[in-house]
Amino acid sequence: MADFEVVRSTTIAASRERVHGLIDDFHAWRAWSPWEDVDPSLERDYSGADSGVGAKYAWEGNRKAGKGNMEIVSSTPERIDLRLVFEKPWKATNQVAFELTPSGDTATDVTWRMGGTTKGFAALFSKVVSMDRMVGKDFEKGLARMKVAAESG
Repeated sequence: MADFEVVRSTTIAASRERVHGLIDDFHAWRAWSPWEDVDPSLERDYSGADSGVGAKYAWEGNRKAGKGNMEIVSSTPERIDLRLVFEKPWKATNQVAFELTPSGDTATDVTWRMGGTTKGFAALFSKVVSMDRMVGKDFEKGLARMKVAAESG
């Protein structure tokens, strides 16, 4: 088993409330998630609360998209915490956090974190390719898309 953390940050020229809304509502993820274009036939299921604590999102798609689900477990103006469960291509449960800090009068610093423990095949694979290398670029792409969505909205 190996513990890992992937962290990426950016500054978005939009209010913390605007950015928070893009994260706290899984329906809004379609505007910025880096995985939205991985599978055009992705099946999505939203359940639980519409947004905030208790909101749930499940997906199933092609080999690249895999299968899994997320749930918002904590939501404050400063931070949103998710439990992320992958079922395919391998099983994993990770903790995800988005930290939102005002920057000046009109901007927000956003930090996206994911941490967990790799087991089984994922642990072997992560010895060759680190989790940071596997998903870091996805986080960068997602934050860039979030920036466009927040700043244009």
